[in-house]
Amino acid sequence: MLSWQYAVAAACGLAVAAAAIRVARPARRPGRPGGARALWGGVALESSLLFGLYALWQFAGSFTVMSAAGAVPRARWLWHAERVLYLPSETALQRPFLPHPVLIQALNLYYDILHFPLLGACLVWLYARHRASYPRVRTTVALFTGVSLLIQLIPVAPPRLLPGTGMVDTAVRYGQSVYSWHGGLDADEFSAMPSVHVGWALIVAIAVITVSRSRWRWLAAAYPVLTLLVVVVTANHFWLDGIVAAFLVVLVLAAQRAAGRLRPGKPDDDEPQITPYYRPGGLAGRVPERGDGLGHEHADLEQPRR
Repeated sequence: MLSWQYAVAAACGLAVAAAAIRVARPARRPGRPGGARALWGGVALESSLLFGLYALWQFAGSFTVMSAAGAVPRARWLWHAERVLYLPSETALQRPFLPHPVLIQALNLYYDILHFPLLGACLVWLYARHRASYPRVRTTVALFTGVSLLIQLIPVAPPRLLPGTGMVDTAVRYGQSVYSWHGGLDADEFSAMPSVHVGWALIVAIAVITVSRSRWRWLAAAYPVLTLLVVVVTANHFWLDGIVAAFLVVLVLAAQRAAGRLRPGKPDDDEPQITPYYRPGGLAGRVPERGDGLGHEHADLEQPRR
């Protein structure tokens, strides 16, 4: 897992690269696109912002507003709450995977390194190919991550640190634990609620399905499902950690939609659309659309020439 120090270094390097590209590129002529330099300059700048957000997530994970001594009791409360809600046992799900070391090690790597590169690749794809959709998805990522950081200030232990459940810490068993690294601040082991991995995976899936027009786009729906399976099998999260993350994503999307409706200057879909045109000689007129009820009073206007 990338440390916050390396993430900060990457963010600074990309910001410098973006500034250098902006200074070096020739002046853009009016009415012409900025070209490849402008595209890659924008990608570098947006990537620097993404690495900065990741560094903040990693760094803020080392802070809590409550004692870490309550992390295990809170985790036990989640465990009992899941039994009350009749959710499947994480222990029963993990058990069939444990006899397969190669599979377990692959799942550990999936949990460790896959979530951030895939999120970054999705955002770069949106910026390069679907620029109009990029700001909305970037805002979703930022808002979800920020809300998750606030919740994670209350420490909650993951299942692997909860005694009496029978869960195995698969990363420790195979020497793949990111929490055993030294040098700088490690990711907080008591930031289990909510699962940012699951939330980011769900955002990526929603972005791909809603923006892409490929027939294969629905395969992206498997990504958050597989991520939820991985975080549970590796004993890094409870079911409820993933469920709460999904709820936060839905809440953020609903808030964005509501804010978009309240934004001033948005045209009303029920308003009649009137097309402006110019008569020969420079006199402006307006041609009503069909069915808007304005045809009679504008019958004397000259129609635009085809």
